[in-house]
This record gives sequence, structure tokens and C-alpha cells, in this order.
Amino acid sequence: MNRTVVATSVICGLALTTTACGGSGGTSSSAPSSSQELKGQTVTVAAVWTGEEQANFKKVLDGFSKKTGAKVQFISTGDNVSTVIGSKIEGGDAPDVVMVPQVGVIQQFATSGWLAPLSDSVKASAAKNYAKVWQDYGTVDGTYYGLYFKASDKSTVWYSPSAFSNAGVTPPTTYEQMTAAAKALSDSGLPAFAIGGQDGWTLTDWFENIYLSQAGPASYDKLAKHQIPWTDPTVVKALTTLGTLFKQNDLIAGGAKGALQTDFPTSVTQVFGDSPKAAMTYEGDFVGGIVTNDLHKKVGTDAKFFPFPSVDGGAKPVVGGGDAAVALKGGKNASGGMKLLEYLATPQAAAIWAEAGGFLSPNKALPLSTYTDPTIRQAAQSLVSAGDGVRFDMSDQTPAAFGGTAGTGEWKILQDFLADPSDPKGTAQKLEAAAAKAYKG
Repeated sequence: MNRTVVATSVICGLALTTTACGGSGGTSSSAPSSSQELKGQTVTVAAVWTGEEQANFKKVLDGFSKKTGAKVQFISTGDNVSTVIGSKIEGGDAPDVVMVPQVGVIQQFATSGWLAPLSDSVKASAAKNYAKVWQDYGTVDGTYYGLYFKASDKSTVWYSPSAFSNAGVTPPTTYEQMTAAAKALSDSGLPAFAIGGQDGWTLTDWFENIYLSQAGPASYDKLAKHQIPWTDPTVVKALTTLGTLFKQNDLIAGGAKGALQTDFPTSVTQVFGDSPKAAMTYEGDFVGGIVTNDLHKKVGTDAKFFPFPSVDGGAKPVVGGGDAAVALKGGKNASGGMKLLEYLATPQAAAIWAEAGGFLSPNKALPLSTYTDPTIRQAAQSLVSAGDGVRFDMSDQTPAAFGGTAGTGEWKILQDFLADPSDPKGTAQKLEAAAAKAYKG
């Protein structure tokens, strides 16, 4: 399954308790005054979301309908957004708005000539309330097309408070401290980390956080665009740092071999299930969805997280993901679609889903108090306070053949590296060969 879909399908559970512990009728979610300017019109919206996420997004769309009078039709695209939307465009049945989960897909749609530039109203709202980096990720060749409405914080290390207490360790702030805590945890009888290595995308996230902190944002941006090769010394250094952890089988539940047979949801269960096999697992804020929904444990009590720590004196990394709203030129109601984007740019629209739970917004005009769950509020604060220091998931910016396909490219090479981390330089050469082929194709 596409790693973005995995992420978005489980985040919904992180704050399922919010409706019980906080009302949805606060002033933060009060919609702008109704104008009914689109009464009698239909606006179509396509997105990957299903289940609870789809239900919560429909609450946002209901707010738009109440404000404008428009009827909104939701279309679920399934995993492959680009294929489904491409088929609809070719068939003359393009939706008006698409929620796009990958930077590369925005770029693909823009270069195909499918996208309408954002209106001056949307651009003004974004300029006021969004960090420039979120605007940049929605921009292709100088034209702003994609408004990021939903975000995720993929720089969170989740841990068992009881395991930490038993081992006498506290949440670390540096990578060196995290390594020391990992050894203390393992010495206490419980391996430090559960790693879902069967899903190659989890390993790309490990690399990206280390690389962003260690090499810095400028190098991160260059590597994402393949403006520097994967054989660059900064890449070898990050792989060496990651390999130092991978070499220590006693720190990993089941060792490297076990990690490669463990998928992402199972890695969470290994920490927070009834028979713990590890004390920590690294992944995004959406880990909480599994903790709450599948394991029926309480986030904030049974499960907590600390920000991915700084590496070699660098800044703490904040790697994010997200879904951007774009307007298609081929939609039947182009003006209505753009009105929806104008609505999604408001903090009032974001507040509806924030209060429902399982949602982070890059809109800094949304009061943090809107997040009634303190754990989600912590993640939201980290995301917004990072400002232009946030970097979008690198593998989601690369061609899918390199950064987004199971069994090949970066996923497979990093799985091989987990199995045998003895040759960072050789691994960097393999990554560069795969990247060069994918970017050329």
C-alpha cells in the first residue's frame, strides 16, 4: 500500500476521544457568514480518504455547503490518485477539486496542464497564514497550484512510559542520548526499538530525519531534487549514522531479520500491545491511530512520543507530509471549485476537522486550543512552530520508481542495508544508480 495512504488511514484514531472531552461548537469552528452564492450548484471533490477520515472531511464540506449553498459530491480515488484522475480527465468527467497526497503528483498534474492556478484570494490567505515552505511545495515552475489543507508530523518517536520508567530513562533530546537510552532499555531486558522494516517506506523516514538534522535543509532540498548525487558525503555520513543503530541487533526487536519480517502496524503492536517486545517505535503522529483504534490503549497515558532528536548538533528535524487541494481545469464547475479552495484556506474550515480529531493543519491561524487532545496539540505545535524548517517527506518528492515502490529503488536498497549495514558507501552507490535511472525516466 502507498505509504501516504497507510499514514492517512490510521491517523484518524489519534484523537477519537476529542469529541467526548471537548465540544465542537466553539468560536474557533464558527463558519463565516452564509452567502449562499453557490446555491443550486454542485462541486465535486476527489480524495484518497475512506472511513473516519472521509466522514470528517465531509463535515468540512458540509461547512462549505452551509456557507455557500453548494452541494458537494465526494469521490474516493483509492490508492492511485494520478491514474484515477487521469482516467476521469480523459473521459471528460474530471472533478473540480482533488486532494493530492504527494508533491510529485502535483508536479505531474501541473506539467500535464491539468491544474488551474490558485486565485488571488487563496494566495493572499496562504501568504498570511502558511509558512512559505508549504506554499513552495504547492508551487510548480513559479505558479502556485496546491493549497496544503491536511498535514502530518513524521518526526515523532513513540515510547512506552512504563518501559522508560522501569529502565530509569527519560525522553532524549539528542540522537546520542537516544542511543544511550536504547542501550539502557535493552539492558533492562526489553529491546529498545520495534522497526517495521517489511514496509520499506519506514526506513526512508528513518534516513530522512537523520539526514535533515545532520546535513541541514539546503542539502535535503538538493538531494530531494537530485541536484546532488546519493554518493555525496552527506548521504554516506547519514547512512553511517543509521547503520550504527542497525548493526546493534540487541537494540531491535527480533534483530534485523525480525524487523524485515515486521510491517508497520505490527511494529506499533510490539511496543503498545499486551505482550510488549520493544520500548520504542519511530514513525509519524499517525502511530496514535493504531494505539487507539486497534490496541484500545490511551495516547498520553499508555503511549507518548518525543520529537525525533537532533543529530550531531543539528536542529531537531521536522519531516512532514500532507494533502494539498488543487483545482482542475477540466472540472464542470471551475469557479465553484476555486471557492472551495478559498474556504479550505480559512482557519474555520481547518477547525471543523481539528475538533473532530485525527487532523493536523499547517494553517498557523488555527488556534492550538482547537486541538482538544493534548497529544495532537503537541504534534501541531511542533509542525507549525517549525515554520520554514519543515521539509516534506523526501521519498514522496522523488519519482515513484525510486522513492515509492515496494521491492525496488530506495525501499529495497534500505531494506538490504538493514539486513547488512556494513557498507554505507556501497549502499550510497546503489541508491545513486537507482535514483539516476528513475529521474532520467
